Amino acid sequence: MFEIQDGLVKSGFHVNRAGHVVSLQIERPDKKNALTEAMWLDLAAILETLGADEDVRAIVLSGTGGNFCAGADIAEFDTARRGERAAIYEEANSRAFRAVRDCPVPTIAAIDGICFGGGFGLAAACDLRIASPGALFSVPAAKLGLAYPVDAMADIVHALGPQLSRYMTFSAGRLDVATALALGFLLEVTDQPPAIDRATEIAAAIASNAPLSVRASKAAIRAVLTGDAADIERAAKLGSATFASADYKEGRAAFKAKRKATFTGR
Repeated sequence: MFEIQDGLVKSGFHVNRAGHVVSLQIERPDKKNALTEAMWLDLAAILETLGADEDVRAIVLSGTGGNFCAGADIAEFDTARRGERAAIYEEANSRAFRAVRDCPVPTIAAIDGICFGGGFGLAAACDLRIASPGALFSVPAAKLGLAYPVDAMADIVHALGPQLSRYMTFSAGRLDVATALALGFLLEVTDQPPAIDRATEIAAAIASNAPLSVRASKAAIRAVLTGDAADIERAAKLGSATFASADYKEGRAAFKAKRKATFTGR
């Protein structure tokens, strides 16, 4: 497992914990938080480690310097993303998207400024998306002459719908925050930037609920979207486990006593 402590994790990421909520920030503001190949791999490892931590109940993903993420670092494309090396790079991409998508706890993208390319893919893989008024979205693959991994495209289609996904990828056009909200890509636009403040507020509300129930709900929604037999079986097991949990007993007791429940995740 990836070793994580509060503060800087290797180069390019910052992790902070507040109770059961983890803030994971991409920290490369001079490059608009564009990710190198090594950063894609580190991001995946960090998320996999956080997802395995039973004390973590929600993760907020954001960027520093007024931008979410400009996607992959184009400076590497002549070396790391061409020829036989391209497949290795794409797997690093896919592993990061998969780590967000498969994370057992809710992930929330807090989006300020630019959310382009692979950054858009990361946001699409998150469960919820909150943006500030100046956020801007684009999938510019067609302007660069490359293609997106199928798994990343699945996240985009689930988040945008088929028609808008076609428009965004075919045209490489830009989507403003008002349109992204109206089309359902965003949960909400905060009127008090940065977006991380509102995203953290929502994450804290999620973290106060029964974690086994939340995990089961996330798995069930995933199963509905994919229709995959393994996803359906996993969701059924997680759902069934909630009925034998101490949290279910606590939830019922708190409801009867008209008090706030204290959930332990057991």
